[in-house]
Amino acid sequence: MPVVVVESPAKAKTINKYLGSDYTVLASYGHVRDLPPKDGSVDPENEFDMLWEVASDSKKHVKAIADALKDDNALILATDPDREGEAISWHLQEALTKRKSIKKDTDVKRVTFNAITKAAVTEAMQNARQVDMPLVEAYLARRALDYLVGFNLSPVLWRKLPGAKSAGRVQSVCLRLITEREMEIEAFRAREYWSVKAVLASPRGQEYEARLVSLAGKKLEKYDLENQTAAEMAQQAITSRDLKIQSVEAKPASRNPSAPFMTSTLQQEASRKFGMGARQTMSAAQRLYEAGHITYMRTDGIDMAPEAVQNARDAIKDRYGADYVPSSPRIYKNKAKNAQEAHECIRPTDMAKDAASLKIMDDDQRKLYDLIWKRTLACQMEGARLERTTVEIGSDDGQVVLRATGQVVLFDGFLRVYEEGRDDDVVDDDDRRLPQLSQGEKADKRSVTPEQHFTQPPPRYTEATLVKRMEELGIGRPSTYASIVTTIQDRGYVRKDRNRLIPEDKGRLVIAFLENYFRKYVGYNFTAGLEEELDDVSAGDRNYKDVLGRFWQDFSAAIAETSELRITEVLEKINEVLEPHLFPPLEDGGDPRQCPNCGAGRLSMRTARSGGAFIGCSNYPECRYTRPFGPPDPEAEASAIPPEGKLLGEDQGDEIRVFKGRFGPYVQRGEVTEENKKPPRQSIPKDWVPEDLELDRALMLLSLPREIGPHPEDGIMVWANIGRYGPYLKHAESTSDRGGTNANLEGIDEVWTVGMNRAVQLLAEKVASRGGRGAAAKPLHELGEHPDEGGPVNVMKGKYGPYVKWGKVNATIPKGTEPEDVTMDMAVQLIAEKAPKKKTTRKKATAKKTTAKKTTKKSA
Repeated sequence: MPVVVVESPAKAKTINKYLGSDYTVLASYGHVRDLPPKDGSVDPENEFDMLWEVASDSKKHVKAIADALKDDNALILATDPDREGEAISWHLQEALTKRKSIKKDTDVKRVTFNAITKAAVTEAMQNARQVDMPLVEAYLARRALDYLVGFNLSPVLWRKLPGAKSAGRVQSVCLRLITEREMEIEAFRAREYWSVKAVLASPRGQEYEARLVSLAGKKLEKYDLENQTAAEMAQQAITSRDLKIQSVEAKPASRNPSAPFMTSTLQQEASRKFGMGARQTMSAAQRLYEAGHITYMRTDGIDMAPEAVQNARDAIKDRYGADYVPSSPRIYKNKAKNAQEAHECIRPTDMAKDAASLKIMDDDQRKLYDLIWKRTLACQMEGARLERTTVEIGSDDGQVVLRATGQVVLFDGFLRVYEEGRDDDVVDDDDRRLPQLSQGEKADKRSVTPEQHFTQPPPRYTEATLVKRMEELGIGRPSTYASIVTTIQDRGYVRKDRNRLIPEDKGRLVIAFLENYFRKYVGYNFTAGLEEELDDVSAGDRNYKDVLGRFWQDFSAAIAETSELRITEVLEKINEVLEPHLFPPLEDGGDPRQCPNCGAGRLSMRTARSGGAFIGCSNYPECRYTRPFGPPDPEAEASAIPPEGKLLGEDQGDEIRVFKGRFGPYVQRGEVTEENKKPPRQSIPKDWVPEDLELDRALMLLSLPREIGPHPEDGIMVWANIGRYGPYLKHAESTSDRGGTNANLEGIDEVWTVGMNRAVQLLAEKVASRGGRGAAAKPLHELGEHPDEGGPVNVMKGKYGPYVKWGKVNATIPKGTEPEDVTMDMAVQLIAEKAPKKKTTRKKATAKKTTAKKTTKKSA
């Protein structure tokens, strides 16, 4: 049986149904080899030799394929029909050849199909070919470029810009788009303008809206009514005059459907209609493709196979009637320059089946299939026929002219099935329907209203509009859109808020650095040009090593030029670049970079170890003024915590203040002095807003850890406290004791309210959940209080035999002595012999700690 290899088990299952028992269908589970993430995986000095490694997760899948080839010496590579799919087939062939599973006489074929249907798979098997090496070489070039940029540019970022994570060849350009849009928004200054709306009525009492378009014989431009006074004068001009219909013009119009989906438009429409991200959309589309419901989902193509067009026309006629089928099919031409990415459009494999008939259970898949099915049918339907009406209403003296517009749908055509979404809400007056109006009729005024407007800044990108912009600029390809948009979010350079993409501090810093020191490599034209060169490689028109050679020659020189850069020099340059954003001009004309706290220092951007950034004073540490990265916010600064701490009040003669520290905000009792270098402090829980903290809550924090009381079973203390991982209970002799048992509390407030019964229950549940490990050990024999020093003396069971425990002293009982035979006098003598040894030498102290550790381990 020939061995057929595809990427996923789901795809294998579907194909297996069509091929039957004559074939063995196995999955590679994606890529089987990759460049190891270490220096030297691509060698520019040796003709860009690439060192591939079979991923540990992939070894068992490669072995399964190799084992299957022992029974049949025929291999059919049936991975996806794009560059990535071709690369997976090539990697499989190379890996299997290397392990000698593919021999000289092994019949290796490559087949591709755009849809997983019986007809498509059968046809593909009859038209096998060899692996397309130009397409593989385009993959190799792209992978090498991404590696060379990532492994050479990222270390520069780490050294010169503390906190930066990494840089990518296309991701950085994408990040630049988002950052530049944010700076446009911040630089935007709203401009006021006004319009005048009138509600008018026909002689039959039917109301309609009209807007003022001409005043005093002059056509009104957008900003002509620039303030309320001008708008009210225009309002008075209308109300003081009689109006009548001057003209009624009705024109026929039509609307044609949008082209069927390709990758980018599918991502855009899924975002508009369902709020789905690029990764979410492609994941659902992948599953639909593997189940055989739609054609391949990574494509730049919008053409449809002739048989698919005919099937769509038949489905339209059956469902909606012959009137909805145009006289000739609609033909959509591909715009993609790269034929290798221009597969057929994304469409259903069976036009007659809607989402309901397929009974798709997954919500995302069902919605996406319904969208694809409707868009595909609509693209082959008759256009909508409309009638657009424009009515001019004016005064006899020509001083005021108003306009009303509306439209009527005469035949809905494709609109019966589908209407494309919009990226932003737009109110279209044409969508209104006007009453019957005739020239010369009087127009009664029901109301005349001035309306204030302000210009709006450009909108932030959504994932959909970002992909659209990338497509316009020629950046990225269908197979990479989703991963590019996702990567910059995963790295913390961008966050998504209500579906809009907003650059984080570290994202702004990375782009400011790259634009200054690697400007060419985040240029839109350069990146698009490189994509076109890679397209040429895939078409067999360019040598991929020549592309790599030209790129590396300039890029390596740019890397070398940054070797002498000092961090302070980089930060000052970024300060200069971001100055309009960080330090906008003050209304009083003062220096925006003068420190408002000390008046002498100069404000500049500083990087935090966490990777973010903040604004600080050059007089640090004498002046500890800081504010968040970004433009100054007077309201936020008024409630912010100043460098000297925010005074909450006094308690027992001590000042209680809130501070911002390296590891987060904290409260402190008293001041740091020579006598009191470490005053009591307590971190503020993450859920509490430090700026809003009041004295009573601060004192609650400073009272921690809280003693709940001795455990009823062993008398050892139980504490409640807040740690780095949240609120918890501790059952140990002291809060600094590393032994004992810890158990989480559900909420912060429980630290001050939890009682002994609840604490015992939680500690018991914790011990039970880990099989008794960490439980406070129960004594074998309780001897009572130490006669001289106090404190309980107990005989305990240890890993290396019974021992006497008194506080932190553990004394081994001599061999041959039973635990129940140990008396207090004997125990005191053993403790006395052990205790001095603990203090005499460092070696013995270490031995004591080892014993204690072993004892704790046993008691666990």
